[in-house]
Parts: sequence; C-alpha cells; structure tokens
Amino acid sequence: MTPTFDFQPPRPDPLGVLSSTAPVAAAGDPVRVDANAVRRFARRMAQAPAPRHAQDALHATALPPLRFANYLLLLEALNFCFWDDEPRWRVGWAGARHDGYWALAAALRRGLEADGLPLWDAGWMAAVDEPTLGRLLRGEGRPVPLLAARVAHVREAGRVLLERWDGQFTNLVRACRGDAVALALRIVEELPSFRDEAVWAGSVVRFYKRAQICVADLARMGPPAGLGRLHGLERLTAFADYKVPQVLRKEGILVYAASLAQAVDGQTVLAAGGSQEVAIRAGTIWACAWIARALSALRGAPVSAMDVDYLLWSAGQDKAGLAPYHRTRTAFY
Repeated sequence: MTPTFDFQPPRPDPLGVLSSTAPVAAAGDPVRVDANAVRRFARRMAQAPAPRHAQDALHATALPPLRFANYLLLLEALNFCFWDDEPRWRVGWAGARHDGYWALAAALRRGLEADGLPLWDAGWMAAVDEPTLGRLLRGEGRPVPLLAARVAHVREAGRVLLERWDGQFTNLVRACRGDAVALALRIVEELPSFRDEAVWAGSVVRFYKRAQICVADLARMGPPAGLGRLHGLERLTAFADYKVPQVLRKEGILVYAASLAQAVDGQTVLAAGGSQEVAIRAGTIWACAWIARALSALRGAPVSAMDVDYLLWSAGQDKAGLAPYHRTRTAFY
C-alpha cells in the first residue's frame, strides 16, 4: 500500500503535537518537507537494522528499580542544550571522552560511582545548589551551558516528587496505568520545565520533546519491575531537537529557505520560540511522521516516529558531511 503524505493529524490527538504543528509544517515557509526525499530515504533504510550505541552502557540501568526511575527523571531534567563553541564541554569517564548527551550520561555515572552522590534521591534533587550541580557536571573545555536552568529543573523535579509522589517517579508512572501518552502529558502537567510550547500565528504549538523522550527512554531501557510495559508508544512523535533536523536536511527531506539556510550555516543563534526555530521543529515532527508511514508500508510492519527519530539521531552522531545544526539557546532541547 502506497502511503499518503499530508498534514492531517490523527483523531483523536490527545498529545496535541501533530495537530498543533500541522499548520506550521503545511505552510512550507521557511521550512518545507520534501515528500520525494522522504520516499528515497525510506527505500534506502527499509532493511536497515535498529541502531545500537556502545555508549548505552553509560546509563545506570543496574540501579535498583525505584532508584533507576528517579535517576532517569534526573537525566531528562538535564537533557538539553549541550552545544557551544570550541572547546566544547566534554566529560571523561572509564577511559573515554564524551560530548553532548553522552557527556551528561557519563557525568551522572561518574557522580554515582566515583563521587558517591545519591542522584536517585528526591531530597538531594530538591536541595541541589549551583556549586553541587556544577561539580557533578564538571568537564573539560567550557562549563556545561545553562547551569542555572539545570539547577532549577533538578530542584523542581525533586520538589514535585516529594510533595506529590512520595519521592518516587514510579508512583507518577503507575498513576498513568501504562499509557505512554498519558504519562508524557502528566509529566508536562506536573513539571513546568518540561512544558515545551511556543506560539505561532497566535496559536499554541506543542513539542514536548523532553517529556516524550523521558517516556521513550523508560520504555527502551526497561520499565522498573512491577510497572508493566508501556503501551501507546506509537502515538509519540519525533523528539524535535537540533540533531535530527540536521540529518533530515542532509538527506534533502527538510528544505530551508535561503535566508534560513544562510543563518543556520553561518551559526547565527535563532531565537527560542521564533518563527524560524518553530518551523524547523514542526518540519522535523512531520518529516519523521512521513518517514514512519513510508517505512511501515515498505516493511509491512508498524514503524513509529520514535523509531525514526532514534535512527536519525544515531546517524547524526557521525558528523561527516553534515552542515551545521541550528543554534538556539533553550532549556527545552
């Protein structure tokens, strides 16, 4: 069956990401999604195996279940804005140097094992201060960007867990009865730092990147014992960041208007919530949705936007041939 490529969101759409980004992506300016490039890419990737990363071993999956869930929430509270000019923030651990997201994973692993910090403890999170978090995230090159925002995020997570969930993220997860979308929405409701929204043409546009990736990581790394499997993961969207659109642009799937291409290639910082940044992120959401449709048709089995996102993000770790990613100072990704 040949998939159709349009900007019609599913009904119902409780997450609201596809519905709210559809008008932005459909406008096609300053970012256009190329359907022919989607088809070419899908045909090339139809038989590709799921990517694997050696760095996955950096995650503290050996923690007891309750501690692991809290650790994961901490990870996602800090999972944003790793870019900077050289020398970039990097973290060395176990004989290797890491940057970006993997530097965060390495820093948390070092904090657990070398520094002996109770990173899983909601009380520790709620009381953390800038010197403590700065030491946890110490590295080579520049300091980690947006440290004050990271402190605020971690404190918020700890405070909410203590005040509403008896200090355990698993209690919040359990309240959502295994529903992936309900969990993402509950995270956004409970933790304002995850409320990743913008305004375009007078309407609210939802992205919820970190809330969705928190749910996806919980499923991918294995939900703690007693929680059961999460369902409805296929209703999650791509996690609109700066690496995935970089790869989509290389593949010709996202086509930037000349002025935007010049700004991105010149490493001009785009305003958070501005029309250019919102267009890139909306285009990313819909490009991944279209790729998922095309791959599902080619494989004869469901492929989710979450799967596509992971494939593209993994491809973005190989920087060869990639134009610069767009630069936006934001705590949402």
